[in-house]
Amino acid sequence: MATATLTAGSPPARPATPDTISTRRIIAFLAMVFGMFMAILDIQIVSASLAEIQAGLSASSDEIPWVQTAYLIAEVIMIPLSGFLSRMLSTRVLFTVSAAGFTAASALAATATNIDQMIVYRAVQGFIGGGMIPSVFAAAFTIFPPSRRAMVSPMIG
Repeated sequence: MATATLTAGSPPARPATPDTISTRRIIAFLAMVFGMFMAILDIQIVSASLAEIQAGLSASSDEIPWVQTAYLIAEVIMIPLSGFLSRMLSTRVLFTVSAAGFTAASALAATATNIDQMIVYRAVQGFIGGGMIPSVFAAAFTIFPPSRRAMVSPMIG
């Protein structure tokens, strides 16, 4: 049996870690960051447009806050579930399903004809899209070695 010996005063060698990342992985990660940005931007756009949504759907001032509340509650419910779903499906599948579902729910929200539909579609959008943000963070820590994470962290917030 072979044994490794250390000479006095020399530190143990660090394990080799690949410091290069394929272009394909970087492009995929940037696409994920863009998707996460769109989900975050959606919250801001709807928030700024609540008065127009209220007028367009003839909603009362008591009903219109539910457009944002339904989205945010559903998203907060999904965020802890995304860890389980990521292990069950894979981070890539979870992000892809979340992005596609978020896009479909956005289209449904755009076609809402009354406040009840808008609230339901926004809740669906928040729940399905809630898997995107944690997936991007998981991908960042999986794809990039510790030496590169300081560069990646500002990109994902």
